[in-house]
Amino acid sequence: MRSVYIHIPFCSDICNYCDFCKVYYDSDVVSRYLDALEFEIAKRYNGEVVSTLYIGGGTPSVLSISELERLFQIISRFNLDSFLEFTFECNVDSLSYDKMLFLFNHGVNRISLGVQTFNDKFLKFLNRGHCSADVVRVVDDLKRVGFRNISVDLMYAFPGESVSDVSSDLDFLLRLDIPHVSTYSLMIEPHTKFFVDGALSIDEDLDYEMYRLICDRLRDNGYKHYEVSNFSREGFCSRHNLTYWNNFNYYGFGCGASGYIGNVRYDNTRSLNKYLAHDFLWHEDVLSKSDIILNEFILGFRKLDGINISSFSQKYGDIFKYDVINRLILEGKLINDGCNIYINPSYVYISNTILVDFIGEVYE
Repeated sequence: MRSVYIHIPFCSDICNYCDFCKVYYDSDVVSRYLDALEFEIAKRYNGEVVSTLYIGGGTPSVLSISELERLFQIISRFNLDSFLEFTFECNVDSLSYDKMLFLFNHGVNRISLGVQTFNDKFLKFLNRGHCSADVVRVVDDLKRVGFRNISVDLMYAFPGESVSDVSSDLDFLLRLDIPHVSTYSLMIEPHTKFFVDGALSIDEDLDYEMYRLICDRLRDNGYKHYEVSNFSREGFCSRHNLTYWNNFNYYGFGCGASGYIGNVRYDNTRSLNKYLAHDFLWHEDVLSKSDIILNEFILGFRKLDGINISSFSQKYGDIFKYDVINRLILEGKLINDGCNIYINPSYVYISNTILVDFIGEVYE
């Protein structure tokens, strides 16, 4: 089986923090883009059963109904599993009731909603096109249409934000009764408006206090913390994202998309003009066995359950032959419970400082 990611780069507005591949919506360009997307899929897709399908962006929900019909005509090329998880990313301001009905009636069974915060002051700061009242309306409408699997993005660590502000966001979130939450600390990335304007990240200690608050509140309200930045109620983990963290293969289609097929990781061009000219590929890496094992460690330890000892050994041999594993267990940074090896919960917030230890130490 394979997972598929499709990137739709169009947005009605550009958020101040976003460094994803995106351009302003233009209906003529959308039409040409969908033609190029169809060509790329026909060229690259080899007919495997697709177990998870994720349409992200950009803002896929900015497409009109007729453009969505064209997109779903292209999607019909895939050999879809009967238990498909089909996620569609939406922004609150571009998700009409008619679009909700269209998505539901065309097999989408998971909505990822770009909320970021429920604080209207910070929504304006981020240049989001909605207010908190809009979120309530859209979530209610999604449930009315029939969507049960809804995820929201929750961002924190804005300049000027307090722990009390984060707590208020969590209060709002819990009232909405959403089964999945992805949380992210605001990063000031190059090529964003925040970076150009010289915005500064908040103090690291305050960032950590906010992260701990989010983890504790969500855990206390029935959410499982299953990946560094992701929380879900029972049965609502993102199967598509677990494809990434389990180091499984997946296709990436569209401008700026990434994929991993066989032993090749590739990135598509971020140039819309090149993509429209069918010049899709930007970069690819052919991975050695040691490269794949390194990715297995770095991605697998993002999961709070970590890496299954038996599964790893069946694929790559004894996991304990790697000195870095034994050393980190002795240091208390990794825990071996007999079945899985995982990062000590006390170190999850700074897990990247542990994962860099694997670089250069797994090559045979």
